[in-house]
Formats: sequence, C-alpha cells, structure tokens
Amino acid sequence: MRPTQNFILRHGGAAASAFSNWVLERALSRIVTRGCLIVTASNGQQLSFGDGSGEKMHVSFADPAAQWAFVIDADLRLGELYMDCRFVIEQGSLHDFLAMMLREAQNAKHPVIARLIDRARTWLRIFRHRNLPARSKANVAHHYDLDGRLYDLFLDQDRQYSCAYFDSPEQSLDAAQCSKKRHLAAKLQLEPGKTVLDIGCGWGGLALHMARHVPRGHVLGITLSEEQHGYAQKRLAEHKRMEAEIQFALQDYRYLSGRFDRIVSVGMFEHVGLASYRAFFRTCADLLEDDGIMVLHTIGCSAAPGFTTPWLDRYIFPGGYIPALSEILPEIEKAGLAVTDIEVLRLHYAWTLAHWRKRFLERWQEAAALYDERFCRMWEFYLASAEAAFRYEDLVVFQIQLSKRNDVVPVTRDYIGQHEKAVAQTSKPDLEGAVQRDTDDVLVGCAKS
Repeated sequence: MRPTQNFILRHGGAAASAFSNWVLERALSRIVTRGCLIVTASNGQQLSFGDGSGEKMHVSFADPAAQWAFVIDADLRLGELYMDCRFVIEQGSLHDFLAMMLREAQNAKHPVIARLIDRARTWLRIFRHRNLPARSKANVAHHYDLDGRLYDLFLDQDRQYSCAYFDSPEQSLDAAQCSKKRHLAAKLQLEPGKTVLDIGCGWGGLALHMARHVPRGHVLGITLSEEQHGYAQKRLAEHKRMEAEIQFALQDYRYLSGRFDRIVSVGMFEHVGLASYRAFFRTCADLLEDDGIMVLHTIGCSAAPGFTTPWLDRYIFPGGYIPALSEILPEIEKAGLAVTDIEVLRLHYAWTLAHWRKRFLERWQEAAALYDERFCRMWEFYLASAEAAFRYEDLVVFQIQLSKRNDVVPVTRDYIGQHEKAVAQTSKPDLEGAVQRDTDDVLVGCAKS
C-alpha cells in the first residue's frame, strides 16, 4: 500500500472517505462528459458522471484502498482490481466501461500525477525492453506456453493469433484470417522453388499456407515457444506429403544462418524489444537474398512513441513493446533495407479482438476449468482493453514490405488484389483448420498472377 493511502486510511473515518470520493469525482468528471456512469464509492456513496445519455453503466469499489489505487495509477491497478473482484461491474460489461473510458479520455486533461507517471514510463521504455535471448524465451513462455486448449476456446480453426484482414466487420473470423494469410502471401510474391523463413511462426498455420505456394521450395518456421513448436510439428505430421517442403524449429532468429528468398514475421516484432531493433533488422538483412522480399506485420502506434501499458507488461506480454513508425524506419534504413510498401490496418484488430472476446466469454466455464476464475477475469480484461485501445486510441497494425533492391516488387499494388482473388476463387477451406487445401497447379498459377 502506498504511503498516501496509509496516511488517509489510518486517519480515516468520514473525512477520509469524503476526501477520497472528492478526488475520484474530480478525476472522473474530467474524463466522462457523455453517457451515463454511476460509481458506488467504497463508503456506499453513489457518484454520477456524464450527460445521462445512452445505456447506464454502474461500477463499484470494494474498499477504500481499491478506490485510491484506481485514482493514482489506473493503467496498472484497474486490471488488478478487476482480477481480484475489488472493482466490480454492477451493470453493463467490462468492455462497455473500458470503451467509455478510452473514448472519453481522448479529449480529457489527466491529473498531474498521472501525467508524470506516464512521462516516466515513456523515458524508461528503452531500459525495460532489452530482450536478450534467455529473457526472450522466458517472456515467450509466459504467454505462449499456456495450455493450448485455452487458445482453441477463442481463436479461429487455424489458431491464427494475430490481426485478421476483414473485408467488412460482418465477415467471419475464419474467413478474415484466411484473407490475412492470402494478403501476406501476395505481398511476399511467393513462387515455386523459393525458400521462405517465418520468424515467430506460432502454431504453424501461415507456414503451412505458404508451403502451398512454393512447390519444390522450402519453408522454415521458427518459434521460441515449446508448446507452439510441438503443436506445429504435430500438424506437419498429419500432412506428410508436405514434409519435404516445410520444417519447424525451436530456434532464436539471432542464431540462424543461410539465406532466404522470402522472410515474413507476423506478431513477433512486438516481443523484440526497442533496444534490439537494430540487431533484428541487421539479422534479417543478412538472411535475405539480394533479390528477396520481407514482410513485417506488427502492432504499432500511429502517434508518438509511448510505453507499454504496465498491466499488460506484468500479466500478459512481459517485455512487449508497441513501436511507433518513427522507431522502426531508422533501424530499417541502417540495416541496408528499403521500404517498398507500408499498409496501415486500423480497425481490423478491433474487429479481430471483438470475435476473440465474445468467443472467450461464451466458453468461460471451460477456461475456468483449465485455470481459475481469476485467470478468466485477467484474460477478459486483456481482450476487452485491447479491443477498446484499437478502437479509440492510437493502436494500429503495420504491414511493412522490405527489399534490398527497388526492382523486385511490382511498381503498382495491383498484384496484391490479383493474387488474393485468384486464390480465393480456387481454394477450398480446410475443415480441420490445418491449411487451405489448394492444388499445387492452382497455386503455381496464382504465384505468377
């Protein structure tokens, strides 16, 4: 407990409660000017915020310390309070509350202490994200070595754990994830006989998809997660006719050798760490053939550099960092790589997370059987807060296409849509979620289109 909290609670009583409520009311009144938010303070007093429009949102604090924790450092403590049932949703949903707070906070003036904490975290970000090999493996294990059955509760059939690519918000999650794989394959200009490296291959879905585009070629997928590696190997064993074309390895990208025609990395760069960007891109440049193409798919920030939300860093993605484009591009240039295309996916991840959140909530009891109720509240907070951040804050997804020469990628973007359309018309979804069962002949044609 913080010294300020100790002092107030020790000299408590009605005066302390009144002061605590005054601070809470002052903080929230700066943020919530629309909608209808009712807050039951720890002493039972009800506080009202907003203009009364829309659906009523009602929350409560279980004790005075919880209330102070929220006021002083909501970025870290709100998630903890929700996990421990000390911040309770009485009416509405957690998602509704977080959406209201982030939407309204865009134009709000935050308290001085909150601004100072944010500034300190921004200054310290480079020192907190030095992910050396041993630390990287431990960070990956914290999240990706969870029981694989957990991910089956909310991901698509192919276990794609990254932003999908939606034609519209109404598109199904499975269809949007298939579109994402086709979109990446198109940007990579996959062709027969090419060698492909997938850095951070997850459970192998994208690598298996790409193997269909490079008959007589080779795809290497690498990961630091033992659980993901084992699952990918199992999937590969079920598709024996592909074993000559694809391999999965439990390997750090820093220790790879050889050269590849194509390199792709999806949802892995967020774990590299700001201090390791230069080493990452220099390694990629060394691994990429002179006429090669690389595509980096990463969560990013469309505003100025900031810091990782402390709750997310502690409980979900230790060592993770969301970069601004201004932090990525200088290191690409220093590595001798050239940017040939940048696409910014804006609401796609919000729609992806909405699917994940709804699926998880529908199967809450199964998740609780794997872990416990506190874990489920943690996971709900993770999915709901991330969805709200992609809707109302500066989070986006960058797809950055790189090469060493300016003549290896078509000079217009028409080829992307042509490839996607050809594959979509001729491919059959794999009902088991392993890969799209395209014929080699069809994919050879698609690669050339």
